[in-house]
Amino acid sequence: MTPRDASGDTPGDSRWSDLDRPPLNAAALRRALVREGGLWSDVEVVQRTGSTNSDLVARAAAGDTPEGVILVAEEQTSGRGRLDRRWTAPPRSGLFFSVLLRPAEVPVARWGWLPLLTGVAVATGLSRTAGVDTALKWPNDLLVTVGGEERKAGGILAERAGADGVVIGVGINVTLRAEELPVPHAGSLALAGAAGTDRDPLLRGMLRSLEDWYGRWRAAGGDPGACGLQDTYAAGCATLGRVVRAELPGDRSVVGEAVAVDGDGRLVIATQDGVQEPVGAGDIVHLRPA
Repeated sequence: MTPRDASGDTPGDSRWSDLDRPPLNAAALRRALVREGGLWSDVEVVQRTGSTNSDLVARAAAGDTPEGVILVAEEQTSGRGRLDRRWTAPPRSGLFFSVLLRPAEVPVARWGWLPLLTGVAVATGLSRTAGVDTALKWPNDLLVTVGGEERKAGGILAERAGADGVVIGVGINVTLRAEELPVPHAGSLALAGAAGTDRDPLLRGMLRSLEDWYGRWRAAGGDPGACGLQDTYAAGCATLGRVVRAELPGDRSVVGEAVAVDGDGRLVIATQDGVQEPVGAGDIVHLRPA
């Protein structure tokens, strides 16, 4: 779907139709985030698109998009998560954005850490700006607590973009109300009691945190131990210490305790047979609280 600006809105779908959800200001975001010598090179805000990830991957494939471009959508109609799951929400009720990274200094074998790095950066930025406790579910979900229950409020999707690029997409439910939840076990920052739900400082906080962590990781050649990423991820990961079921490709599953995240970013599961099995891709189900 082609992005549309405000002039393309249909009657009854004005960008000002919900005053509790004001639009983002691209010019203000550029002034706050784009600086000489910094990671971020541009900030674009579109009113509606199918998927910011798809749009940015397509642009990167054309070869003329620099590292550090940020694409934000006020509404996504075909947002995607892992395993091609759909992600939709009312206009301006969340933060839906993608960034283009070109980590030339880092071996491709270590690029698998980028979704985990982004999770750490997003959780750190939101904790600082929203005042809400967040946790990470391996490999790419952001969890909040609503009424004593752990719920997913966000997700991360990484996709290769050409030979030297990666597009990282982030979707966060910010002001989603209970009656607007796509599924009962979803959550939002507002439902978790966030101290602030102004999307402008939330977005700035996440992107500054991402710039910081990406810079550390890149300077360390992608070594997650040397830059502190591996330990920080483990400290904030709600999956570790739990009994989980990993649903793997080929209709195979592994059940056991999640005991570590190894140097390759894989989840290590200790089974009842005494085997420690590293899982690099799969769907993780938490079976027992930590």
